[in-house]
Amino acid sequence: MSRTHATEPVDLVLPSRLRRGLTVGVLLVIAAAILGIVSTWPGTVPVGSPAQAQGDLVHGVVVSAHDRSCPGQFAEDRLPDGTMPTTVECPEAVVQTDDGTRQTVIVPPATFHGGLGAGDRVVLTHYPADVAGQDTWVFSDVDRRLPLAVTVGVFVLLTVLVARRRGVVALLGLGLGAVAIGGYVLPALLTRQDAVVVGLSATTAVMAVVAYLTHGFSTRTTVAFLGTVAGLLLTAAAAVLAVGAARLTGLDDETAAGVTALTGAVDLRGVVLAGALVAALGLLNDVTITQAAAVWELRAADPGAGFARLFGAGMRIGRDHLASTVYTVAFAYAGAALPTLMFLRLYPQPFGGVIGSTAVAEEIVRTAVGGAVLALTVPLTTALAAALVLRSRPHPDAPLAVAD
Repeated sequence: MSRTHATEPVDLVLPSRLRRGLTVGVLLVIAAAILGIVSTWPGTVPVGSPAQAQGDLVHGVVVSAHDRSCPGQFAEDRLPDGTMPTTVECPEAVVQTDDGTRQTVIVPPATFHGGLGAGDRVVLTHYPADVAGQDTWVFSDVDRRLPLAVTVGVFVLLTVLVARRRGVVALLGLGLGAVAIGGYVLPALLTRQDAVVVGLSATTAVMAVVAYLTHGFSTRTTVAFLGTVAGLLLTAAAAVLAVGAARLTGLDDETAAGVTALTGAVDLRGVVLAGALVAALGLLNDVTITQAAAVWELRAADPGAGFARLFGAGMRIGRDHLASTVYTVAFAYAGAALPTLMFLRLYPQPFGGVIGSTAVAEEIVRTAVGGAVLALTVPLTTALAAALVLRSRPHPDAPLAVAD
């Protein structure tokens, strides 16, 4: 007599008392996150209003673009040795604006050499006539709305086609994260709320919604959620220590001066702290979900395995995942920091000076903190999953996964 082969992992359920305890624990964590959001909800966010008249953004199409030279006279024209060159590049572009006028503007050399030419859409800034009656037109940027829309559209389409329902849910989670950052995290930081509370509250709340929405209500999801929360707490503690010791601000000197002038905030370390928590969320979610699922699969494959065997096998999987994740994160940060590294390469400094620079030090701290927390989160999540799966029993209605 043949028995049904299960195509999905056997549905395991916990004893009622333990299940209720886990539910209460998860609800307490979510309640703490909600309380943190409420207590740090931002008030009125300051908005810059320069004394000079604000320029109007005007879109248009490049009619022609050509290179030319002009005398060096500005600070950014200076050479690395401090001397002012006699001439510098001052490319020009003739732009037909959408409102029917034709303007000639100076274009940044990097933009010109990046391939700017006839037919490209650009954005100009129009400053109304001054006291002398003269309008001013300034090149603002390339109009990237269409290529960005196409790129995002392809990403969304492929995600939905390949991952189907889970892809849709993942995209919803991505949107939720964007709303949380734009609607809560940034305003809260700009109004000088506690960065650790803001970061922990936002990431925990987002994780709660995304995890259960994507993976369903199950013990495996709960293990991943609790493992992620533990990782976020470790990340907060490690980031506070590392950022404080390294005196990191999260902003370069020019940006820091602007934010300080608008908000009155002198200590901007919260930018790095909250950023470390937001960055850690995706990494931790990936690792904890994988570890919980791995232990459940190992239990289904070997129902007689004890804690030591499940934990050991889960850790063998976790070590490979951890190793690949750490260097993936390091390369991702290095890729994002390439422009900064290139700039530092043009101004030779001792190795210690380069490593200690603000931009490089922040990437090192983020990578080191993320790697250290992942190294702790993998065994924590694996141990919790192994302990709970051993207390679980097959659901009465689950199909039997045995061979003929």
